[in-house]
Amino acid sequence: MEGASCRGGSVNKVKDLLREFPREARELYLQESVPYLDEPPSPVQFYREWVAPNKPCIIHNAFNHWPALSKWNPAYFREVVGSKEISVAVTPNGYADAVFGDRFVMPEERRMAFSSLLDVVEGRGGAGQPAVFYVQKQCSNLIEELPELTGDVESHIPWMTEALGKLPDAVNFWLGEARAVTSMHKDHYENLYCVISGEKQFILIPPTDRPFVPYELYQPAVYSFREDGSFEVVDEENAEKVPWIPVDPLNPDLDRYPSYRLARPLHCTVKAGEMLYLPSLWFHHVRQSQGCIAVNFWYDMEYDIKFNYFQLLESLSGAVGPL
Repeated sequence: MEGASCRGGSVNKVKDLLREFPREARELYLQESVPYLDEPPSPVQFYREWVAPNKPCIIHNAFNHWPALSKWNPAYFREVVGSKEISVAVTPNGYADAVFGDRFVMPEERRMAFSSLLDVVEGRGGAGQPAVFYVQKQCSNLIEELPELTGDVESHIPWMTEALGKLPDAVNFWLGEARAVTSMHKDHYENLYCVISGEKQFILIPPTDRPFVPYELYQPAVYSFREDGSFEVVDEENAEKVPWIPVDPLNPDLDRYPSYRLARPLHCTVKAGEMLYLPSLWFHHVRQSQGCIAVNFWYDMEYDIKFNYFQLLESLSGAVGPL
């Protein structure tokens, strides 16, 4: 009994430290809102003030010279790439790659003409679409599927490339409906997210709040569209369970996930012509205006001691359970 009591006391001590750790981070270097920069800093300054401390910011005047800002609209897309077939994520509820019941459900990946997607986004062809459409394929789909558009943007962000000493791993194109939502998750990339038209609403949670962010394991599945217009959820056979965040930051179930009430999310809106620097390992949830167009650049993070510390934090958070 004495040994069990000591172990229980040790676990509680770790829980206390995990509660304190995010508070100290907020006091030391995190701000209560996402700051704005009037222009891109120098590569050295950006690395020193934003990448190294792992802090987000919104940058003005970072891509004013891109032709995409004046060219990219439905009429232009119809003329230049209207007949091109692209990959579109299709779901019944707008949530692709998200928890649904006791499953982690991925979208149906549908090949369709760009002009057909634009018909959906612009509301042509009648109301009552039984599905939500979103161009969100993240394997450099701008370069791979829409090379005709690459001349309207840069292939990389020069000052970021110089700051990190590497080119981006992927350049992604995003376009879809307001009903399309990106569930809370994190990426192992330094992300520069550029909104061309419309706006994106981000909910951001710093990596230091990991003790308050719940994870559970889910059977992976895929949405499949039926002939009657409904969707079914089809399990992926012989697939390992997927760890994912079940909490919805728009309506968190605090009875089921009480530790989440200790998280301190940041809310920001990125408007047309603005660039969000989203640091690696930050949890983020994303919504958008109807027909919002964006391009983002994924630069691989450095797997250095910062990543090692985060892995320790993640392991401890999982080991001790809810706080």
